This record gives sequence, C-alpha cells and structure tokens, in this order.
Amino acid sequence: QVQLVASGGGLVQAGGSLRLSCAASVRIFDRYNMGWFRQAPGKEREFVAFISRSSSSTYYAGSVKGRFTISRDNDKNMVYLQMNNLKPEDTALYYCAASWSSTNYAQVRTYTEWGQGTQVTVSS
Repeated sequence: QVQLVASGGGLVQAGGSLRLSCAASVRIFDRYNMGWFRQAPGKEREFVAFISRSSSSTYYAGSVKGRFTISRDNDKNMVYLQMNNLKPEDTALYYCAASWSSTNYAQVRTYTEWGQGTQVTVSS
C-alpha cells in the first residue's frame, strides 16, 4: 500500500506560482505511474497531469498545458507539480495519485492510491 502526502498549496495572486510536492511512503515508488488531479467546490475531480514510472512520458490537461510541469524524483520518492501563471480558475483541492497502469491516465478510476489533497487558492 502506498501512502501519499501532498503539500505546497496556498494562497497566491493570479499570475503567481506554486510548487506542489507529493511524498510517497513505498519502497517500490518507481513502479508507480503518478498523476495530479484537482477538485473545485461543486465540481467533479479532474485530471491535471501524469508522469510515467521513468519520467519518459508526461501528459497534461489542456487547461494547464504550457503553465504546469510535472516531475518526479524516484530516489526521493517524490513527485512535483510546478504551477506557473496561475489563474483564479485553478483554485481547487489538488490531489496526487498513484497507479500501476499507464493507460486511461486521465481517469480517476485508473488510480488506486490517493493523497489527502492540498488547497490551492488563486485570487484575482
């Protein structure tokens, strides 16, 4: 079982940046594909970004492409989400998640392990 702890959220003005971190407590972290999702109040959880086990593949939601960058450090059991040029519509609770599968990477059901979420609030 993987335990995921997300951190790094906060309040930022539009145009600002934040870096989210997700720490995984598992020895075989490099066997998991990782994703970031977000959920705004009253909305469904939505895909943000994906990174494969070896970082060879990354994918982004269209709404964040070019502004967000996902990365990972398998030696440290960490995955990151660098968020630049933040917009008020990026306001949400952000979750990191782990999956054995790399197919259907944008679907919530693909991921078996979830962190507790970290709040990102972007003011206009």
